Formats: sequence, C-alpha cells, structure tokens
Amino acid sequence: MSGLLRICTAGSVDDGKSTLIGRLLYDSQSVYEDQVHSVEKASKNRNAGPIDFSLFTDGLRAEREQGITIDVAYRYFATARRKFILADTPGHEQYTRNMATGASTADVAILLVDARHGVRVQSRRHARIARLLGIQDFVLAINKMDLVDFDRDVYEGIRDDFEDILAGARSHAIPLSALHGDNVITRSERTPWFHGPSLLEYLETVHVTRDLTSLPLRFPVQLVLRPNHEFRGYAGQILSGTVRVGDRLVASPAGRSARVSRIVTWDGELDYAFAPMSVTLTLDDEIDISRGDMLSVDPPTVGTEFEAEVVWMDERPLDPGRVYLIKQSTRTVTAEIHHGLVLNQIGTVNVSTARPLVFDRYTENRATGSFIIIDPATHFTAGAGMITNPLQHVVRQVTAPISAAERLALLARHAGSDAEAVEAMRKALEELLS
Repeated sequence: MSGLLRICTAGSVDDGKSTLIGRLLYDSQSVYEDQVHSVEKASKNRNAGPIDFSLFTDGLRAEREQGITIDVAYRYFATARRKFILADTPGHEQYTRNMATGASTADVAILLVDARHGVRVQSRRHARIARLLGIQDFVLAINKMDLVDFDRDVYEGIRDDFEDILAGARSHAIPLSALHGDNVITRSERTPWFHGPSLLEYLETVHVTRDLTSLPLRFPVQLVLRPNHEFRGYAGQILSGTVRVGDRLVASPAGRSARVSRIVTWDGELDYAFAPMSVTLTLDDEIDISRGDMLSVDPPTVGTEFEAEVVWMDERPLDPGRVYLIKQSTRTVTAEIHHGLVLNQIGTVNVSTARPLVFDRYTENRATGSFIIIDPATHFTAGAGMITNPLQHVVRQVTAPISAAERLALLARHAGSDAEAVEAMRKALEELLS
C-alpha cells in the first residue's frame, strides 16, 4: 500500500463535492482551529447549519458568493495510516477543463452523485475524463441519501447505472450524507443494509499501483551541459524506469546508441538512478543528442502521426485548418489536428506533426503518452491529449553509424530556427576539426 494517495473529486454541480471534502477534513481533524473559526464566522447567514463545510475548500470570493467551485482546490491531510493530497474539482460544465487538470495526477477519483437526481450528463462526462486519464480506482459516492430517507433501492439503482460507465475499472459505491457525516469517517447506523467500508476506511486501504521504476526507462533530454571541452552531459528528469552505469541507451529519434559512463547529481555521482530523479548522464560516445531527444533502453515509438483523445479547453474552437504547437515531454513541434472540437468537448482526433515525436501509448506510460496543444498566436494551452495509437507513418530509427555529413544534416533538421541551426553546425564543425 502506497504511503501517499492522490485523490480528485468529480461530478455534476451541486452534488456536494466541496461539502464532502470539508466534512472529511473536519471529522478527521485535519483543519487548524483558526480555520474552523474562520469558516464558522463565514457560515453565518447561510443555510448550511452552524458550519458550512464547503468553505474549507471554496476559497475564492466568487466561489463563496455563487456557492460553486471554480478553480481546483488542493488540500493535504493525513491519518495514522496514510497521507493524502486531495483535489476538489469544479462540477460546472464551464469549468470542465479545470476538472481535467485536477484528475491528471490522481490515483483515485471520487464520483459524487446526488441521490435525488441520479446520474447526470456532467457525471458521465467527468467519469469519462477520469477513465481517459488512466484512473482505475473509483469511489461512487451517492450523496444526500438523507433526502431520500436512505432508500436502498435508490442506492442500488444509481450503482447499477454506473456499471457500464466504469466498465473495466474498479469501483466502490458508498451511500452517504456529506452534510451529516453518514458513512464518511465511520459506517452509519442509518444504512444497516450497507456492509462496505466508509469513505475514509476505503481511502486508507485501497491499493494503487504507481511504481514508475517498473516501467521501461524514459529519459527526455532537457539540457545539454557543456561547461568545458572535457565534459558533455545530458540533463533531465527520469520519467520512468531505472538507469545504471554501463547501460546501453538508444537516443531517439535518431536511433544511435552509447553506454552510460557516469550519472552525475548535485550531491555526487551515482551507480544507478530511478524515476522521478533529476540527473545528468554522460555517455562513452559523443553521439548527436539535443533537447527533446529521448534516451531509453527499449526504444519507444517514433512517429509523426498518431491517434489521441483530446479535451479541448479553449473558447476558440479547434480548427483543423490551423497549425498548432504540440508540447510532449521536452519536445515542442508544429502539428495539424484533423478533427474539430469546441470548448469542453472530448473527442478522438488524428494528429500529424512536422517533426517526429517519441512517445508511448498513454495507457502504457502517462508521462510519454500525454501532450498539450498550444495556440501559437496566443500561447494559450488550448487542449490536453492522451495518445491512444500510433498511425501508419512511423519513422524508422537509424541504427547504423552515420557519417559526418549525415550528422550535420540531422543537426540542421533538429534546430528550431535558422539561427539555432547555424550555431549547432558551427559547434559540430569545431568538434570534428579539433
């Protein structure tokens, strides 16, 4: 069982997400006394009783005035058994993009449903986004059961409706009342027919798999360090896997390989390093590597076309006739997206990039299977994508030694501008002639 669990809430507006989190924090004694006094003071003249639990997370003035969540609110709390990072995400359709942000790093999603209304459109949309983002464990929190007299048939009907929506995932349905605390911390006497764990008991015991070191090595180069003529290092963060001195690594997309000679950190050299450490690698052969290249043992897919699921976040619709920027890991390229989308829409698209990307399917590796779409005119993050499949135009990796002329050609193609190409070729010529 992992010592840290990342949680996000999801569901339609007014289903009680903020109230549930506030109750969870309050009853688990994870809020400070001054916070309690502040919320009690702010709760006056409101209809939520002596204390409005939603105010523990709804911190923006607009949120408190409107009674809705707008931004993602992150809260940290801990019990004797586990530590938690909890993201309270908005339920309103207008802020679907904020929900996707909060769910992108979560291990478990709490899907809230108002027992009076059942499954609504936004509930289905949030469940789909959470599944697309790779979340496998769900709590189906059927809230406001006190308003339907804790009717078992209502609970079972909503639970059955969600079986198709969460097909293939692990889900645990809980009947609860966030306002009164039923089945939040301990099991309630008002649901004698429910024999499962309470919400906190489930969160303390659920087992999630998030071992990045068990995945294949993925090391995107963020910076080439050359403080002098005797040292050339490649700095970056290990996204997944483990690297050891002596390992033979392949540099994608070019496909050249070399062995790791040193693993350098601020605190000294290491014999091995693992995700998510940030290190500098030196190799025994000065092969052509630049920012955006990927070092790996088992090469990932290298290609210019792939299929992806995209959540569109820009008020300006996705225009298949425009060119966008795709940022994936440390590499940024221009791309065309062959399908239109509008704000908060989720859709399957085909993406064609001007230069090769090095990627995995999102289901295999979140870090190398995800990307963001940037509007080049405004630099606004217009969308977020998850790669589902490579398409037919996969770039063949070069494994044979290349000549000096081919190396110079690669440098020119990898450069982001004419000025960068000239400078890269100048440095390469100096090395060849020295």
